[in-house]
Amino acid sequence: MELSELQAKANEMRIDVVRSIAEAGSGHPGGSLSCVDILTALYFADVLSHDPENPGWELRDRFILAKGHAAPALYAALAHAGYFPREELMTLRKWGSRLQGHPDCRLVPGVEVSTGSLGQGLSIAAGLACGLHSQESNACVFALLGDGECEEGQVWEAAMFAAHEKCGNLVAIVDSNQLQIDGNVLDVVQVGTLAEKFAAFGWDVREVDGHDISALVDVLSACKADRGIAPHAVIAHTVKGKGVGFMENQVGWHGKAPNDEELKIALSDLGVEGGIDG
Repeated sequence: MELSELQAKANEMRIDVVRSIAEAGSGHPGGSLSCVDILTALYFADVLSHDPENPGWELRDRFILAKGHAAPALYAALAHAGYFPREELMTLRKWGSRLQGHPDCRLVPGVEVSTGSLGQGLSIAAGLACGLHSQESNACVFALLGDGECEEGQVWEAAMFAAHEKCGNLVAIVDSNQLQIDGNVLDVVQVGTLAEKFAAFGWDVREVDGHDISALVDVLSACKADRGIAPHAVIAHTVKGKGVGFMENQVGWHGKAPNDEELKIALSDLGVEGGIDG
């Protein structure tokens, strides 16, 4: 896709995120909207090797949504990529739907592992990367974490393991939007400078504007191509609630669905004429 097409795709995904959460009456819009551009770069710019018609393709790259509460964004990416019909997004969190509040790999094609318990995703990704490396596979493993999630001790155990095992086929992307459910990340627990911390654990570290799709494609592609001995950490600086003015940088929109009036305003911000998505 051309850059303009990727940007349009990201906007369409944001529309689906806010609509599906509003329809469900619950969900996590803030952290879903902040990571849409990252997912767009992965799934639609030939960074992630995957096949919607064969989700279990042996040579595929693996993607792990460590911050599982951002499932609406992942579901939007998978639907737009062709893993399931886009209209199914409106069944989010409804009784009997396979699109649960956190992704379930037993139900949803394209979901590698079930996630949602914060701190565990990077451990799973590191184990996958180590196993694929031992099999001399060319597949790469990408894991998307939240910066608040990096307060979990298990993240750093996984970081030590991945560096020790020389998992050069592992890329951890941190959606660094500075907010978590209880407030500003720095006010909850001082995690320090994440770039410096990952570097101290032996990782190759790169930083990027998490809403610059072109820059994201460049840095993620470079990490994938670099199969040295160090795992890669990409600190993506983002805005929580990106694209919806009244949600941006507002901790209150971590886990709350918009009402009908708020949905109209959100859709208007995203370019839907009259705030009504037809």
